[in-house]
Amino acid sequence: MKLLLVEDDAALAAEIAKALRAENFALDHAVNGEDGQHLGETETYDAVVLDLGLPKRDGVSVLQAWRAAGRTVPVLILTARDGWSDKVAGFKAGADDYLVKPFRVEELVIRLRALVRRASAHGANRIVCGPLTYDAGLGTFERDGLPLKLTGLEWRVLSCLILRKDGVVPRGQLIERVYDGDAEVDSNSVEVIITRLRRKIAPARIEGVRGHGYQLVPGEAA
Repeated sequence: MKLLLVEDDAALAAEIAKALRAENFALDHAVNGEDGQHLGETETYDAVVLDLGLPKRDGVSVLQAWRAAGRTVPVLILTARDGWSDKVAGFKAGADDYLVKPFRVEELVIRLRALVRRASAHGANRIVCGPLTYDAGLGTFERDGLPLKLTGLEWRVLSCLILRKDGVVPRGQLIERVYDGDAEVDSNSVEVIITRLRRKIAPARIEGVRGHGYQLVPGEAA
């Protein structure tokens, strides 16, 4: 899964980025409202963490522009403003959640996972696909009830597929959601990750749909 962080406080942004990458999220970072708005309009993200007090363009106007352009990505506002009027302005602009500084990064991670799960139309925290179970609250996978050990890139691919298990995920969308924006990506890198995953998740399968992308198929439980 891939997130966008729009935050101008360098120290706080570094702390958030470190925590999110430790939880296997891919991440792009913008330091002002103009760059953040551009990224939100041109790239694909599973969720956005948006500060309100930004240089060049404030967070509320950035969010309003996204919603006016039809961008439905879940947005969590992160700000030092704790007044009720500020919260109302954020939610009226189209925010999905609101977290006031100072905060615990663990809470931020939990809230973001919940936003991504709801945006994928899954009501329950635990998502099952054959022998696989994904706990969207904890961000963990099990196969046949046992913890499934995954690398960060494998986790990003598999979480993207299981959250969209009833449909086909385009290859380009997988690449967008797996790698940071400045990462150098080999042409067959996603296929290499999927090959490793196929061995780990069997009898569940990742099927290639020619000309479209990939789909996670339950297979038969062990």
